[in-house]
Amino acid sequence: MSYHSELAFTEKILSHFRLKTRIVTEETFSVSNIDLGLRQLLGFEEIRDLSHFFIHNKMKSNTIYKLTDNFYCNYFILRLPETAVDTYWIAGPYTTRDFNHTEIMEFTEKYSLPPAIFNTLEKFFNNIPYLENESMVLIVMNTLGESLWGSLDHFTFETLEQIPENTEQRSAEINAELSYEQTDASVNMKAIEERYAVENQLLQAVSQGLNHKVELLMTNITASNFEKRTSDPIRNMQNYCIIMNTLLRKAVENGSVHPFYIDKLSSDFARKIEQVTTMESVRKLQKDMMHKYCLLVKNHSMKGYSPLIQKIITTIDTDLTADLSLNTLASRMNVNASYLSTLFKRETGSTLTDYVNEKRIQHGILLLHSTNLQIQTIASYCGIPDVNYFTKLFKKRVGKTPKAYRELFLKGGKKV
Repeated sequence: MSYHSELAFTEKILSHFRLKTRIVTEETFSVSNIDLGLRQLLGFEEIRDLSHFFIHNKMKSNTIYKLTDNFYCNYFILRLPETAVDTYWIAGPYTTRDFNHTEIMEFTEKYSLPPAIFNTLEKFFNNIPYLENESMVLIVMNTLGESLWGSLDHFTFETLEQIPENTEQRSAEINAELSYEQTDASVNMKAIEERYAVENQLLQAVSQGLNHKVELLMTNITASNFEKRTSDPIRNMQNYCIIMNTLLRKAVENGSVHPFYIDKLSSDFARKIEQVTTMESVRKLQKDMMHKYCLLVKNHSMKGYSPLIQKIITTIDTDLTADLSLNTLASRMNVNASYLSTLFKRETGSTLTDYVNEKRIQHGILLLHSTNLQIQTIASYCGIPDVNYFTKLFKKRVGKTPKAYRELFLKGGKKV
């Protein structure tokens, strides 16, 4: 296929939304592989709604079909060009509905399903990718159409109507044949494995400070991906945030960030988690958690530093008002000052004095942004009681005096 790379690229993008893709012909078609085993789970023998659309419906070329079946599952289907036999490319399923307990109960009633299958069905829907906004996926599919057929003018996008399922009452014998424990374990295991895989990738990205990768992986984690332990959706999300806060602490620790920095951020988020009152505020908090923990790694990771230099850097960051001279720090660590100076320069690329001064000026910039303290007071909080010396260092680093910098900032000037 001349479009192999374009197809592979599209599949890579869709995988980040947890959308499965597959290529089938009439000989290789299997509904259970396409709908993740939903109809088999429910005991439906009549599965012609999918097979009719995927295979027996004479699908037009140069057309992307979007099907929403009676189980609220969405699929994209198209007939691939330039193939010897009719070959179909399918993406899905995914749902745009975040099912709650009541809706799933109504679903079981609609299809005459026994109550014993409720938990299994709930886990199944939780395992289907949930897209709160499918606009990005639609853009991806239109882009694929352009790649396959040349331009937007050369293909169409059609929505397929649902075909009713066979909803006749099944006998007690058929229901009895369903192995709920086995099915439940299989569905539950698959859902947990997929969630853990995404979470492990997420934690690894956080430990490396890769915020762009974290944002991409976050699209795969929604409220429907974890077990609902209470009937309150806000409490469920708070519980999950508590779990993620704990996991993120360990992730940044693996990124060689000292617990001193981790504990402050973790405690702050622990308070914020209990204060959220809406789903929107929970989502914003989740995003903020990921972003801040990534920044923690970027700003405070000491990966590659020796234990001695890690202790020195942590000591500096802990209290900028302390005596942080080379001789004092060397004495506190029981090492030779000359040795410490050489080792610090080798590992950080900066002299210890320059490093301390840089940290103090950065803190001064923060205080100028966030407080109305006098310059003299800010200088003292930065560990430089001599305001004239602080001003000299500040101007050398920033290019302006602290007073001029604050005035520029208040007027809407750029931050340094």
